[in-house]
Amino acid sequence: MPSAVLNVSVDCADPYTLCQFWSQVTGKPIPDEDRPGDDEVGFELTDGTTLLFLKVPEPKTVKNRLHLCLQPDVPRDEEVARLIGLGATLVDDRRNDDGTGWAVLADPEGNEFCVLRSKAEREATS
Repeated sequence: MPSAVLNVSVDCADPYTLCQFWSQVTGKPIPDEDRPGDDEVGFELTDGTTLLFLKVPEPKTVKNRLHLCLQPDVPRDEEVARLIGLGATLVDDRRNDDGTGWAVLADPEGNEFCVLRSKAEREATS
């Protein structure tokens, strides 16, 4: 029998603050029992998997070996602008003149993630 993914865990210095950022990114609420200063903070994604933030003493030092790829409901460039407004930074712009490609961003603690084209954008160029 195969295994199911229960949590996607992110090591970080400040779990509650980073969880707030990702809560805004995904539109998923942080449970009321989670508080600033907790060593573990997380929320459930649509499929029942938990995005979990764990306090660790060491800082991030190299590129992520695992990252999230986001497919927004709105146009990709609009979502990139929104996420930068929330505190993300643009790390690598892989967007092409023909509308294909993606943007690599980093969350407030430097964890990279990608923003892909929306479903509508993908269908328009297929």
